[in-house]
Amino acid sequence: MPSIKANILNLYLKWSFKRHPLHLLDPEKLRAGTDKIAPNTPPAGITIEKRDDAAVKGEWHRSENAEAGNLIFYLHGGGYVFGSAKSHRAVTFALAAASQADVFSLNYRMAPEHPFPAAVDDALNAYRWLLDQAREPQRIIVAGDSAGGGLALALMLAARDHGLPMPAGAVLYSPWTDLATCGASLSENEKTDVMFKKIYIVEGAKKYLAGANPQAPLASPLYADLAGLPPILTFASDSEVLYSDSVRLHERLNDAGVSSQFIIEKGLAHVWPIFVGKMPEADRSVAQSAAFIAKRFGAADTS
Repeated sequence: MPSIKANILNLYLKWSFKRHPLHLLDPEKLRAGTDKIAPNTPPAGITIEKRDDAAVKGEWHRSENAEAGNLIFYLHGGGYVFGSAKSHRAVTFALAAASQADVFSLNYRMAPEHPFPAAVDDALNAYRWLLDQAREPQRIIVAGDSAGGGLALALMLAARDHGLPMPAGAVLYSPWTDLATCGASLSENEKTDVMFKKIYIVEGAKKYLAGANPQAPLASPLYADLAGLPPILTFASDSEVLYSDSVRLHERLNDAGVSSQFIIEKGLAHVWPIFVGKMPEADRSVAQSAAFIAKRFGAADTS
């Protein structure tokens, strides 16, 4: 059963998010709105370094307790239309602190101005750059939420296909893995999801794809050959419309021989870990993420 704080957040999201036709809203207004409510001041022990004018744009969130070379590459969600490194600072600050790692949160190009595969190209370019920053590839964890979770998978597939070394692992929060929108939960959970209706997902996919094949592996990693990916930890709520995306991903990873851990929560909002500090379930999920990350970094020490 969700905590009192989680239930309050669910009610707030129903009122502030789900009742608005997100697929019809101006992307620029969505982006400005999500950035406006983001924290401007990092917690003690975390510093922000912005890269606004660089070829690879985003923010470093550096932890004073980070072990040298330990990096988390974070890809924000927002349906490939909105969101930013700034809008997702709460979770990246928390991951940096809990994981004793520096986090680089990427500002990738977004639709509709820059449809698929622009985000994948930006993520792959940033990963190449980060490989030079890390002590070794086994010191990089890729993480992302929603569209960013799908993008994290696409990045690893692209890196594999380009012959680049794999990261140590990946952490995915409610990843959007099927832009063909075939998941049963899109309809089954439409009433229980506190953030999204099915049409938001269907129309959002159209904006990003701009006519591309919805089952293209780098757009919808669910349909890709997943062999060779590193260990993956996935979180999903059984009440969200994208639940089936995570269920099927876990099954496909197992079929491909990839180590896959799948944590299912009941009755929580889509990508609830990004609300860390606001409800105990989010705090717990970040702690579970940090434990997984520590284990993967530990594996690098013994390899």
